[in-house]
Amino acid sequence: MNRHSGNVAIPNDWDRSGLPGWSYHSAALLELEKEQVFRNHWQIVGHVSDVPNPGDYVTMDIVGERALVVRGKDGVVRGFHNMCRHRGSRVVADNQGNCKNALVCPFHGWVYNLDGTLRGAARPRSFPDLDKVEFGLKQLDLEVWMGFIFIRFREGPQPSVAELMQPHEAEIAHYRVAEMVPSWGIWTTKAKVNWKSVRDVDNEGYHVAMAHPALQDLYGSTYYDEPFINGVSRSFATYNPHAGRRWSVRNYVKIAPDPVRLPDPLKKAWIYYGIFPNAVISVQPESVQFYQEFPLSTGQTLQRGAIYRYADESREQAAARYLAFRIDRDTMAEDVQLSEWSNESMGSASFEGFYLSDLEYGVRTHHDHLRAALPVLNLETAPEEKDIWGLNEALASRK
Repeated sequence: MNRHSGNVAIPNDWDRSGLPGWSYHSAALLELEKEQVFRNHWQIVGHVSDVPNPGDYVTMDIVGERALVVRGKDGVVRGFHNMCRHRGSRVVADNQGNCKNALVCPFHGWVYNLDGTLRGAARPRSFPDLDKVEFGLKQLDLEVWMGFIFIRFREGPQPSVAELMQPHEAEIAHYRVAEMVPSWGIWTTKAKVNWKSVRDVDNEGYHVAMAHPALQDLYGSTYYDEPFINGVSRSFATYNPHAGRRWSVRNYVKIAPDPVRLPDPLKKAWIYYGIFPNAVISVQPESVQFYQEFPLSTGQTLQRGAIYRYADESREQAAARYLAFRIDRDTMAEDVQLSEWSNESMGSASFEGFYLSDLEYGVRTHHDHLRAALPVLNLETAPEEKDIWGLNEALASRK
């Protein structure tokens, strides 16, 4: 057994190959991923501080579905399909806002209470009696964990978020994440790459020394990955003893105040928790963030995330948070370029697949989670597009 990632043992004889190249360019597989990987797994919509007041809402459009999260008059945060029960219109059109006392469909004026029940239809005499619950907005599974709002569009193989994250709960609890507030709001951007290629880069630190000069300066000598186990991975690093060759890193380390609320092992730590299939929660001494990827097509990915801060942060904490953002911004741009270059090669007849380092065992374990969800990914040769769903169903039935 090899040991390189904290206390995680890497098998000596593990399979160093990755997913087959065809899986990054198959339109039929993409539709299967949407159904079996995205719609039935927990997805982060935002944080409770994004909807602090009754009537506040956040929306999220992903993989052909539309989610609406709203805080009710009773203070409860609920999730619904953003879909009027009359003709399917969006009930709210904006990404974020406040609807005060009710949700009013902009198409025909059906009105919903903040708890999702139907208040009334426009020109009600043109309909039979409408049951207020039966014709209410369709609810989504929703769970709030450490302040983060998770939803899923249908029940799936994962346990509750609390159970999923239980191995890391004590560590994250030190940061009082539920008490944080938004920094700059929820951001989105697009990358010309398959979503799995973005995950492949993010799931390993082998490339940090070569590709990420700021991260290497900040924590390169201390960084290690722990692979995906039961749907969650963890990566950990603390500041290098002599960090500071680059301007952002030098000033970040200099300005960042002593985080008195954290225990000593976490005072200078950056920690990343990967949540299968497509999300990361990252904690730093002065902030927490989430980021995630959703497929738009086989060759385009929506990236989405947000950073949250302490409500009582000092000027020094605010400055450190901004500098950490600069470091992450540059890292993200570097990762997108690497993802594109790797993804391009998979369309070539010369591509023979990955051969992974022990330092990339996290990539393999993420792929193994994908193979468990979609057994068709075990096929090295590309099947006919029309056969992918049927083959996956047949292979899944053999488990």
